[in-house]
Amino acid sequence: MVIKVKSPVFDEGEPIPTRYTCSGVDVSPPLSWTLLPENTVSIAIICEDPDAPGGLWTHWVIFNLPGDTAGLEEHIMGREILDNGAVQGMNDFGRVGYGGPCPPGGTHRYFYKVYALDMELDLTPRSSRAELLEAMEGHILDQGQIMGYYTR
Repeated sequence: MVIKVKSPVFDEGEPIPTRYTCSGVDVSPPLSWTLLPENTVSIAIICEDPDAPGGLWTHWVIFNLPGDTAGLEEHIMGREILDNGAVQGMNDFGRVGYGGPCPPGGTHRYFYKVYALDMELDLTPRSSRAELLEAMEGHILDQGQIMGYYTR
């Protein structure tokens, strides 16, 4: 992993502010990344919680961000297709777009994973994390992540 992923609202291994969780406003945090491969055509992001009681919980699926995108502002709307052509899939809350950290109790880790891809993906809005991972297979040029935690 070479892509460096950052957020101005939390550092690697630090708490995610309540604003970006179900206990707050529940909006997506701002993210930025650097060191994308030169031939990046599109970018995909998955946010997931591996500590969920029932196993891995998907909080966000977004793909086909333009390859020259250097980050996302706070509060990406829960629309299927964004103005820049990016497409959002389904999270495990059963809705399109971002669903913030919302552990039933205790402390959970949240991984915001950024993937640089050599193509745009032929997936429809509302696609699942599993569908995205399958479509990305063989097309990931590089990836990076930032992990924050939340306690409720």
